[in-house]
Amino acid sequence: METTVAPPILFSPRAIEELKAIRERENRSESECLRVGVKGGGCSGMTYVLNFDAKTDWDNVFDFDGLKVVLDKRHETYLTGMRVEFNDGLNARGFSFENPNAKTTCGCGTSFSA
Repeated sequence: METTVAPPILFSPRAIEELKAIRERENRSESECLRVGVKGGGCSGMTYVLNFDAKTDWDNVFDFDGLKVVLDKRHETYLTGMRVEFNDGLNARGFSFENPNAKTTCGCGTSFSA
């Protein structure tokens, strides 16, 4: 069952496009969702998680233009208001995270403390 509340995170159109392409390249089944979360580690204390996974009882499900995204309810405190971008420039390629809850971040942009 999908939640009907507004998603606590946002994806740029370019990030959604790239994530759909990754899902297709990796031959992921339609039952697998993109998991967005956090885990302990990294130089600032927490790192972001982006991987394809099955929904659990702890998850809320959101749809971003046909991309099913699951977010563990326990992680929403750390991620509410975050925007995920995809950069494809000469100096940087990959996903970046703009998180208003991050008090400090590391130079790589994938680790933060809240």
